[in-house]
Amino acid sequence: MNNGKVVDLIDVHKTYRTGEMEVHAVRGVSLQIHRGEFVALMGASGSGKSTLMNILGCLDRPTAGRYVLDDSDVSRLDRDQLADIRNRKIGFVFQSFNLLPRTSARENVELPLLYGASRLTYAQLREKADGVLASVGLKGREDHHPSQLSGGQQQRVAIARALVNDPEVVLADEPTGNLDSRTSVEIMEIFQRLNARGITIVMVTHEADIAAYARRNVLMRDGLVQNDFAVERRLDAATELPKIAPIDDGGVME
Repeated sequence: MNNGKVVDLIDVHKTYRTGEMEVHAVRGVSLQIHRGEFVALMGASGSGKSTLMNILGCLDRPTAGRYVLDDSDVSRLDRDQLADIRNRKIGFVFQSFNLLPRTSARENVELPLLYGASRLTYAQLREKADGVLASVGLKGREDHHPSQLSGGQQQRVAIARALVNDPEVVLADEPTGNLDSRTSVEIMEIFQRLNARGITIVMVTHEADIAAYARRNVLMRDGLVQNDFAVERRLDAATELPKIAPIDDGGVME
């Protein structure tokens, strides 16, 4: 690891072309994220934060500039190589959870393992998935389907799925956008607890109160980084973080 950097964006640009028109979504962003950081990408609609998140997640390639992820230059990788990097090095958490509705919480969490290079036995898959589900407070809910879970519990399944491959970085795109305020706090406390264990988290949000749970806020505007500053954390040490417990009746979707 080069000076502990897990993400290194070097003068990254992204331009979309529609006919004769060009849209400069990202206009020369240089950004470093070190292992163990918790970073919130903020900005209004059209600021470029979602485009930058897609680049960070290897869902898109920059038009110009370099993106080094865990010492690998992923800027020019082909589609199959990017898919491999995504599965091995990145965990995703989405606003809409993106769970398979007809499969259990355990089976949803097992999915990334099935596409990985390692070939685990059925017992090993089950053990690892159940362990990660327990770590986010869902012990005893492994066989529940998404329709049997609250919104907050579904997001916990999504977080467990993002963690199951031990990724270099977890990317969370508006992870509390479909949750009520109480459940949003519980989900953000889970992210804080995971970060206290050393997990690198990059989160897109437009809400300042949610961004305040991160250690660092990066504010984007017009495709550029306008501000980049450290945040005084609400909870600074793992010992101060509340024990993760199951959500019994919260997480109602708005």
